[in-house]
Order: sequence, then C-alpha cells, then structure tokens
Amino acid sequence: MAKKYEQIEKCDCDVIHQDIVNAVKDKMPREETLYDLAELFKVFGDSTRIKILWALDESEMCVCDIAVLLNMTQSAISHQLRVLKQAKLVKSRREGKIVYYSLDDDHVRQIFDHGLTHINEE
Repeated sequence: MAKKYEQIEKCDCDVIHQDIVNAVKDKMPREETLYDLAELFKVFGDSTRIKILWALDESEMCVCDIAVLLNMTQSAISHQLRVLKQAKLVKSRREGKIVYYSLDDDHVRQIFDHGLTHINEE
C-alpha cells in the first residue's frame, strides 16, 4: 500500500528568528554524538533485527530458538545478533553449551516500546 505524501508547508517570507536558532544551536549535541545516534537508528532499520528484538523483549532466548521462531538459519540469526550486540542492544550469557540472548537493558525495551506506540497511533 503506497502512502500519499502531503505537501510540506513552508513560510512565505525569509524571516530568521535568530534567538530561537541560537538557543537550539547551543543545545544541539556534538556532531559525533548525532552520527552515533543515526548509526543506532540504522540498526533498527532491518525487519529481521526488529523481529529478534521483539522476541527478546518477550523472553531470553538462544540462537536455536530464535532461528526456529523466525524460520531462519542459525547462521543468519547469529549474524544479526552480532550487529545487535555491537550496537549494545542485546547481551548474552553462557549456561554450559547454550548461549542465551536478552535485551541489553531497559532502555532498549523503552526505545522499542516507544516505536511501537508511535506507529500504532491513529
């Protein structure tokens, strides 16, 4: 289903509100911080990683379980988990021969939950 895009309204003049521009500029994070944030959001841009995060929001799971759940190979799941782990979105723990994965912390759960809330708004 294609979305229709609304025309963006713009000003009919060239007035610059310098006080607002300066106030926002003073609060803007460093360029490197914004770059890191953009990279984090790129990780959320893959539907397989989103499915994995959703599953791990429900329960701690091993690679074998995630692979069966998503009908994918363990190799493909391991690759995506590596990306998620590098982004500090998931963590792992070993129990004997089994490695269990879970969301890294409550912040990840909040990001995920806020995203779901946003897309489900009417």
